[in-house]
Amino acid sequence: MVLVGLTALSCLIWTYLLFFNGWFWFANETLDDAGHLEKWPSVVAIIPARNEAKTIGDVVEGHLASTYPGQFSINVVDDQSDDGTGQIARALGGKGPRSVGVVNGVPLPEGWSGKLWAVHNGLEVVHAMEEKPDYVLLTDADIVNSPEVLQNLVLKAENENRVLVSVMAHLDARGVWGSLLIPAFIFFFQKLYPFASTNKDASSVAGAAGGCMLVHYETLVEIGGVEAVRDTLIDDCSLAYKLKDPKGSKRSIWLGFDKGVVSLRDNRELSTIWKMVARTAFTQLHFSNLALVGTLFGMFLTYLIAPIAFFTLPLHGSTLAFTLGSWGWFAAMIAYAPTLIRYKKSPLWLLLLPVSALYYTAMTWSSAFNHWRGKGGAWKGRTY
Repeated sequence: MVLVGLTALSCLIWTYLLFFNGWFWFANETLDDAGHLEKWPSVVAIIPARNEAKTIGDVVEGHLASTYPGQFSINVVDDQSDDGTGQIARALGGKGPRSVGVVNGVPLPEGWSGKLWAVHNGLEVVHAMEEKPDYVLLTDADIVNSPEVLQNLVLKAENENRVLVSVMAHLDARGVWGSLLIPAFIFFFQKLYPFASTNKDASSVAGAAGGCMLVHYETLVEIGGVEAVRDTLIDDCSLAYKLKDPKGSKRSIWLGFDKGVVSLRDNRELSTIWKMVARTAFTQLHFSNLALVGTLFGMFLTYLIAPIAFFTLPLHGSTLAFTLGSWGWFAAMIAYAPTLIRYKKSPLWLLLLPVSALYYTAMTWSSAFNHWRGKGGAWKGRTY
């Protein structure tokens, strides 16, 4: 009876997720690629970079190749790098029609996360400009945009009156670990922050992808800049919530996909993905041990109990548990399929979603354990 009850709960969870969670699994919110404006707004890109020598050159060159018709300049914030990141960016300053500036980041003060402090340093330069930009493009030092991306971001913002337009970058999903974990990462993110719900003004859901965020400058200043979320590690979604202000102004934001926004971060090693997730997983739970227990049990109910009931029929002998388990597992695969298609992965990976979930459950526990021993939020040589 216990197994029947657990598999029944799993089926209820998947019924809710499939039909009442913003249709998150459709994965069909994509950036338009056509349109024209009579007057194109000005944009300044701010790229925080700490020891990103491997990628910063390709990233800056990608921005320099932008076909954006309006005024567009690039500021790289060299956040105390010791690998030549700043020098590489400076060397590219005179190689295109766009302006490339390098801002020397100052030491990190208490109460700030490293990335947001670097972004703040870059915004200080923007605030000092005689002519303020209409938008700032907050992006990462491992994200390359194709030439038309900025134009499409601005079109979305202007035509739909969005104060934030964000794109989930296409992450590296090569190799066994990339195939097993990266599409699942995108799937879980969509489940937490359904894109369609984020894009509805009436919804309180507010998500964003920090690798590519076009933000209306005056609105950013109005909410207090990135200082409003200065101590957060999940800064993109926190900033999205502040910008949308669902309990007040209910400003409009948008989050979706675009094949022209690509991450250069190599995800073929398990350790790379593990560090990325473990850095913020417990933060997502607001450092609550009760929420941790609930999350671990929830992951077990959602992803693991159904296949367990399916495969262990000879042991438990319950046809009802087997039937419910079959439906729960099948529902999970239906939901996961669009994300796998987006990443051009074999349908065989559908069968391994429970394994992916098991790894992410372990990463969440690892995140909590690191926090308990004072090593939480470790990133780029810093611990928060």
